[in-house]
Amino acid sequence: QVELVESGGGLVHTGGSLSLSCAISGDLFSSYGMGWFRQATGKEREFVAAITWSGSSPHYADSVKGRFTISKENAKNTGYLQMNSLKPEDMAVYYCAARRAGLIIRTMEREYDYWGQGTQVTVSS
Repeated sequence: QVELVESGGGLVHTGGSLSLSCAISGDLFSSYGMGWFRQATGKEREFVAAITWSGSSPHYADSVKGRFTISKENAKNTGYLQMNSLKPEDMAVYYCAARRAGLIIRTMEREYDYWGQGTQVTVSS
């Protein structure tokens, strides 16, 4: 059984920063790929960022490119999403996700095998 637990969400002013973490436990080899998604109130969940198993080839949604950074530490079974220059439109519940086949970047929800419970990010204007 695989479990993903996000942490690091909270309240921040416009222009501020937050760092999200995703701790992974269970039977998941280090070859997993990781992604971050978000869902704002009244909207569908959307792709934010993804990374391969090795931590290379990060891929971002256009809306966060240049402001967010995705990374992972296989030795710690933990993934991260550093969010800078936050905007009110970034406010959402952020979810981390993992997929066993981690060689190739994937941006669709259905391509991920495991999900965390989500962490709220609130950006005040």
